[in-house]
Amino acid sequence: MRASDLRTFARAWLPGRTAVDGRERLRAVAGAALGLLFTGLVCEWLAGGSGWLIAPLGASAVLVFALPASPLAQPWPVIGGNTLAALVGVACARWLPDAVWVGALATALAISLMFALRCLHPPGGAVALLAVLTHTGELPFAFLPVMLDSLLLVLAGVAYNSLTGRRYPHVQLAPRQPAADTRFSSADIDAVLARYNQVLDISRDDLETLIRETEMESWRRRLGTVRCVDIMSRDLVVAEFGTPLQEAWSLMHERRIKALPVVDRTRRVVGIVTQADFFRQIDLQHHDGIGGRLRDLIRATRSVMSSKPEVVGQIMTRQVRVASEERPLAELVPLFSEGGHHHIPIIDGERRLTGMITQSDFVRALYRAVGPEG
Repeated sequence: MRASDLRTFARAWLPGRTAVDGRERLRAVAGAALGLLFTGLVCEWLAGGSGWLIAPLGASAVLVFALPASPLAQPWPVIGGNTLAALVGVACARWLPDAVWVGALATALAISLMFALRCLHPPGGAVALLAVLTHTGELPFAFLPVMLDSLLLVLAGVAYNSLTGRRYPHVQLAPRQPAADTRFSSADIDAVLARYNQVLDISRDDLETLIRETEMESWRRRLGTVRCVDIMSRDLVVAEFGTPLQEAWSLMHERRIKALPVVDRTRRVVGIVTQADFFRQIDLQHHDGIGGRLRDLIRATRSVMSSKPEVVGQIMTRQVRVASEERPLAELVPLFSEGGHHHIPIIDGERRLTGMITQSDFVRALYRAVGPEG
């Protein structure tokens, strides 16, 4: 074995750093103490003094209060995992001989059953082993104290974690549908997890959130203090609600732009009109004569009554995503890369239009920040 391999192997035995602060550690410690105290007192009262805590519940408390987001700490794994493991341990203690291999068998069977019923809970292995080691062959043991202890601990966990700002139960969120041009999709994460093929002590939705947040942090680091006002285009061409379609189309064609912000008399954004808004008004299923149909659309109607749109306000997109001048540019990464946006109007403190950031502006800013080797 090479020296580098030996050093790597040795480092694997050292504990890693805990990425939580003292406040979170205190929250977990206090929660475990209060949760076990509550469970013990209520269990003793309900059982008439005979239903004290079981030792593996201490491990359950670590998961419920210190790792409330863990899939192993959710209510069904805690209650179901401990109870089912107790049933396995009782059955082995009752019907198998007193031998060393029985404890190993009971633990293995408990793990297998927890996998099958989607309630994997590490303390469950200890519950099964406890029943064998103490020669507990009575069926009520699985329900009192094991199931009762587990249920009370979960109830304490729901109350305490909710009061201290932690989501518990930590419900798995449905994978969101990303835009077609996103950098990675939920399906990509699922494919990687399938290849990894190991149990992770983190929920799938939390893993996806961490990946996306890490990527955003990387953009913040690279873009530094660049703000929207630093890169926005200031030479704007705008339209108003009553701007004729022909005038708006001519402006876009002459200036070689694909969108016009629509403002009111105080220059507050009320909409945006793009080339796509024009083409949505004509039948694109038949390619022949598109140019003629577009000319008919933008040509002003001389009669008093018209059955087609005449002004920008009739075809514009009213829901417009805007950004303030002082907004960090890094925060626009998801809008351009995943949200499908191509133009973001920029507003000042009084919500008046002051500029526009296009995809071209954004790409140039990224190139300057990251550089050709980024």
